[in-house]
Amino acid sequence: MRMAEVSARYDLSQDTLRYYERIGLIPSVNRNNNGIREYTEDNLRWVEFIKCMRSAGLPIEALIEYVNLFQQGDHTTQARKELLIEQREQLRLRIEEMTGILARLDSKIDNYGQNLHRKEQELSRTQEREE
Repeated sequence: MRMAEVSARYDLSQDTLRYYERIGLIPSVNRNNNGIREYTEDNLRWVEFIKCMRSAGLPIEALIEYVNLFQQGDHTTQARKELLIEQREQLRLRIEEMTGILARLDSKIDNYGQNLHRKEQELSRTQEREE
């Protein structure tokens, strides 16, 4: 699959794909005789993994570390697992924080609704008195 197709399929810019390749997040992208990148199924799995992890908020540095460990072989399995567990905990903490922020926003929105209703009632009473 060519870069333009990968870009469209995963909604990533071609610049982003080049960047991910340059920093080692997408290992071993082959090129044809004309120098055009040809993504394999393995490359696509890396792109999908990286996109998912970035969506979850994992930093590029953690992903680089993960890919480096993966390329070192099976003896790094435990280290990779620990890295993912650590990142999961960071994500869990961000979710808790965001849940608190969402609750606060909901409360503020409810307050606006109650205050608006109260002000409308006051306005209605004022208009009735003027009539």
